[in-house]
Amino acid sequence: MLGYANRTLGLRLPEKNRLSGADIRTRLQKIGIYRESGHEHFNGSLVVPVLDDAGNVTEVYGRKIRDDLRKGTPLHLYLPGPHRGVWNEQALAENKEIILCEALIDAMTFWCAGFTNVTAAYGVEGFTDDHLAAFRKYGTERVLIAYDRDDAGNRAAEKLAAQLMEQGIECLRVLFPKGMDANSYALKLTPAAHSLGLVLRQAEWIGRGRQPDAVPAVPRCARLPPPPAAPLAVPLAAMADDADAEPPIESAGDELLIVQGDRQWRVRAGKRTCRPSRCA
Repeated sequence: MLGYANRTLGLRLPEKNRLSGADIRTRLQKIGIYRESGHEHFNGSLVVPVLDDAGNVTEVYGRKIRDDLRKGTPLHLYLPGPHRGVWNEQALAENKEIILCEALIDAMTFWCAGFTNVTAAYGVEGFTDDHLAAFRKYGTERVLIAYDRDDAGNRAAEKLAAQLMEQGIECLRVLFPKGMDANSYALKLTPAAHSLGLVLRQAEWIGRGRQPDAVPAVPRCARLPPPPAAPLAVPLAAMADDADAEPPIESAGDELLIVQGDRQWRVRAGKRTCRPSRCA
């Protein structure tokens, strides 16, 4: 469910000089949708509600999409007060393995590409007690942390992994090219289902904590969708402006296909093994 705030909310309400109009505006101001100045809080933003199991709105996220903003205007908006709720909580109820993004736009990018076992924090420091409680409630076993590949995202991912492993949850780090996030990566390397599937399969294993009286965990290979039947060749030219980008690698059967420019290498493994960092 998506919306767009275009400054027409006031036109859809009863006149403010009427009792009903004044009452509705007062309630919207308390929620944070309407400002005391009469302006919409999310004006010019793509609006995403966060719903609980009963369909109640617990949080609202707004992402500015206009290009005529004044300098210093925040691009990401939420309702006032602490964040509440978990976006796409149904995914936690249906899957023991969850992709966790830094932002809702990134999570929706995964969802649109077919990876619906995904949820999101509310920014780099926005993993909340509600998220942790939901992981406990549904028995989440494994989290692939798909935060932005920048300094802030790396620090937050490291901190979050330590917190999750204390709960006995296995953690892996999804590594986009440096400086990129899920959305920018998916837009640059299409089709998104293949490019996102690639970084998920190559996610680096961080570790898994041990709950009291639990048997020490043994690292496991990612239980992710298998690679396409035909090798996917992604031209390195698509990532030419990222000096730190690695040549795309795809697997097909017992082979690895590495593509760099107009050159290709095929690597065959005698035996498939499982290492902590990835599946060989």
